[in-house]
Amino acid sequence: MNDRKLYVGLDFGNRYALMSYCTEQMDEPDTVSTIAGSEIYQIPIALCKRKGFGQWYYGEDALTLASKQAGSGCDRLFQRALAGEEVMIDNERYTALDLLALFVRKLLQAPQKIGRSVPIGRVTVTMDTLSREKMQLVHGLMERLSISRGQYHVMDHQEAFYYYALSQREELWIHNAVLFDYSRSNMRCFFMERNPSTTPQLVDIREKNYGPLLGNRDTAFSDVIVDAFARKIYSSVYLTGDGFEGDWMKQSLKYLCDGRHVFIGKNLYAKGACYGAMVEGGALPWQYAYIGENEMKVNISLKVSEGGELSFYSLTSAGENWYEAKDECEILLSGSKEIDFWIQLPDSRQARIESLELTDLPNRPDRMSRLRISTEAVSDRRIRVTIRDLGFGEIYRSSEKTWQYEMGV
Repeated sequence: MNDRKLYVGLDFGNRYALMSYCTEQMDEPDTVSTIAGSEIYQIPIALCKRKGFGQWYYGEDALTLASKQAGSGCDRLFQRALAGEEVMIDNERYTALDLLALFVRKLLQAPQKIGRSVPIGRVTVTMDTLSREKMQLVHGLMERLSISRGQYHVMDHQEAFYYYALSQREELWIHNAVLFDYSRSNMRCFFMERNPSTTPQLVDIREKNYGPLLGNRDTAFSDVIVDAFARKIYSSVYLTGDGFEGDWMKQSLKYLCDGRHVFIGKNLYAKGACYGAMVEGGALPWQYAYIGENEMKVNISLKVSEGGELSFYSLTSAGENWYEAKDECEILLSGSKEIDFWIQLPDSRQARIESLELTDLPNRPDRMSRLRISTEAVSDRRIRVTIRDLGFGEIYRSSEKTWQYEMGV
């Protein structure tokens, strides 16, 4: 039992965070609630330091303490950290990022408090949309939590839905699944479609934004449902978001449940992120590949010879988050002063070869030029390649020359 690991999914919104966790011994993820026995999963991203004691409170307790003026605190820590703010608490200055790290550290202690005292295996952070600024924020957050780069992953809500839906029993996704997200008075629909003829099975999520539900919400939502289901059959329907609160769905709910499985809840993204942590951590078998808005749409490889055997070295893979798509390798150049890159779409057997010429590379004997190849994605379809001449030890010194190219589809 000592090799058990905890897999965590963190869902960050503007005001609230949700956290789900799981071990290999659990049937499905649990979601943390700060009120025992309740399904109130939304935890305010807030901290408060109690006056005279130096004790920190988080979530709803922090807001309550601050409202009674019994402490000094701050809310909306994720947004403040993203903006690079500093905060004065009890006459001390803190960065919002340091406070956010303290908030998450307290969240991560919750499973231990209810008897899940196991080390963290992997953490997945999810949020509505991704950007380079958000990715950098998460990198800084995990560094402060001493969680290594190989122990965490970042995804948007669409990808969290993908992991959640395909982790359910087969009858719920055999004809694909659809998610209605009714948040901030805006109705969005995520259509998940799977291609069973590819290996791994490629999964696509198409989004349609229906905007606010004007007039009678029940009637307006019924119209949305009719449009959404006009051309496809779906096995299951998921509803999430504050907009679904209240007893207003009558006609629309009746139509939704006609021949479909329907589920409603606020912790879908956190659970999906947790399933994603298990998949990325190797604790859950997976036969799918998701190609979403933030994922690379192309495979780019080098054909190399190692030990007399030819093989392909992958520089970037379709399905990899393009904000994180970086690689670096070193090769010995053999033959001409050209390097061939193999560019292939994930659903195609054909590859295009792009040859890059290393102009002005010094003349040296075969396999006496060591090169460092660094790649970084500049979009979901293109990468920037930097090649640096390293020479060959003390025999042939580096020319200090570098070459830079962009390639992709």
